[in-house]
Amino acid sequence: MTDSNALGLGTYPATRMRRNRQYDWSRRMTTENRLSVDDLILPVFVIKGDNKREAIESLPEVDRVSVDLLVETAARAADASIPALALFPYIDEEIKTPDAQEAYNPENLVCRAIRAINDANLDIGIICDVALDPFNSDGHDGIVQDGIILNDETIEVLCKQALVQADAGCHIIAPSDMMDGRIAAIRKALDDAGHDRVSIMSYSAKYSSGFYDPFRDAVGSKGLLKGDKKTYQMSHTNSDEALRETAMDIQEGADMVMVKPGLPYLDILYRIKQTFGMPTYIIDAISRYRKSYPSRIKICIYHPTKRNQGVGKLRARLSCTKHHSHILRINQ
Repeated sequence: MTDSNALGLGTYPATRMRRNRQYDWSRRMTTENRLSVDDLILPVFVIKGDNKREAIESLPEVDRVSVDLLVETAARAADASIPALALFPYIDEEIKTPDAQEAYNPENLVCRAIRAINDANLDIGIICDVALDPFNSDGHDGIVQDGIILNDETIEVLCKQALVQADAGCHIIAPSDMMDGRIAAIRKALDDAGHDRVSIMSYSAKYSSGFYDPFRDAVGSKGLLKGDKKTYQMSHTNSDEALRETAMDIQEGADMVMVKPGLPYLDILYRIKQTFGMPTYIIDAISRYRKSYPSRIKICIYHPTKRNQGVGKLRARLSCTKHHSHILRINQ
């Protein structure tokens, strides 16, 4: 342990750490971290139609809404000073295809929603998910061929998807697909098209997890998913890999990075933030649980020599536990 006196930090009794904690005002004045509305992003799920609202069974108190109602939601969010919302579409199965062509249709549901929000002149940012699972008839984030998720062919479609979103007025492109090299390709595509002001929020460390089931349900991909996503999303056992993934995304042009899911991976969030000093976000997909959920979690005791083993086992239990989710929270 480092001698605090050697660092010039003082020693007791001349230094009394409790002095700054005496009063409410002094505790507020010396607060190091604050959480405010500026740290939140509102997730919204959009469906086709007019004046339409559908409850999402796996996300209590969260609805899919049509574009007209989405604009009203965006207006209320702007009035509450929420800085941005994240768009997720529910696409009808009849227009889902193996090549996910609807993802880059300039008149698709996402693009119509972007334009409607911008036409309302609201002071709010628009973040758009870039991945193919809402549009893919296989339920995967990429193009599937003979059971293999194709990397480079998927990137070509992701670039087209990002371009139509940027053309419609999206402010932040958020690739959640976990294909290798997609950040560099999307950045180049955006810049070549004159969208150098459009930011990229990369899902840099996205772990394979059962926590995503409610969101797959919300966008209509859950029942279509064939197999799993373990060949492109990360294993819960790996933390060094998260640093490599994040480093590559930053080098390729990411403006912000993300860890998903958030709460089971706070150690990863800490390592990424401390290592890179980038704006770093999490998605909290587990803020509401089934009643049986707490009884299914076993205590994981920290031990310096068994840290990764213990955390890995806990994550494995969490990842296979079914749950409800109430709200998507993305914190810087």
